[in-house]
Amino acid sequence: MDKEQYSTIEQEISPKPSLVKNLFKAFLTGGTICLIGQFVTLFYITFFDFTERTASNPTVATMVFFSMLLTGFGLYKRIGQFGGAGAAVPITGFGNAVISSAIEHRTEGYVLGVGGNIFKLAGSVILWGVFSAFAVALIKTILVKLGVVSW
Repeated sequence: MDKEQYSTIEQEISPKPSLVKNLFKAFLTGGTICLIGQFVTLFYITFFDFTERTASNPTVATMVFFSMLLTGFGLYKRIGQFGGAGAAVPITGFGNAVISSAIEHRTEGYVLGVGGNIFKLAGSVILWGVFSAFAVALIKTILVKLGVVSW
């Protein structure tokens, strides 16, 4: 069997995903996660006197905690299977990636298994986030020093 025959057979027997249905599920899932995040923000503003600007940090931490908890109970996998890319909202997807690695490698021990692999997937995200923040801060500092923008 050559490459073209294999490709033809593979295309014939592969299930055809419904693009509209998958887009709707992703939109619904991602929208629901963001709606929950908005409620968490309003909770911090209402009950802990945070401003809209300062409530973002505890909201992010809470959303990461929620996704880690759901991953630990095996529920985030179901959400991901239903919502596809919609479940990969950056902050909840980060929590899911961290805990998934820890769960996957727990049989190797706490130090070498969990500790050594917990940030294997999420480490690149952290590194890119830190580097991006540094680059943006550096550019803004230069622009402020030149008088182009103000703080």
